[in-house]
Amino acid sequence: MPFYFTTPTVEEGPAGDNYLHYRYKLTRGVTVVKNGATYTEVRYPFQEDLEAADAYYLGGRTYEVTAAEKASLEAAGYTVQTV
Repeated sequence: MPFYFTTPTVEEGPAGDNYLHYRYKLTRGVTVVKNGATYTEVRYPFQEDLEAADAYYLGGRTYEVTAAEKASLEAAGYTVQTV
């Protein structure tokens, strides 16, 4: 049975003081980086940080994960879906 992890997202709007800017929002993915048993959310990851990580999940995507990784992600507070 496959398990799927979708990275978290954040709603943000463009910068500016115009009234229309407050109403317009975009959904942006947040990258999740694993180092040891610790997961960190990173908005703008550097390539060096990703290369040094044990695992990473780029924002805005859905990944198929193993049962062990599912348990690790859920222990860190993330939601993993079962299909």
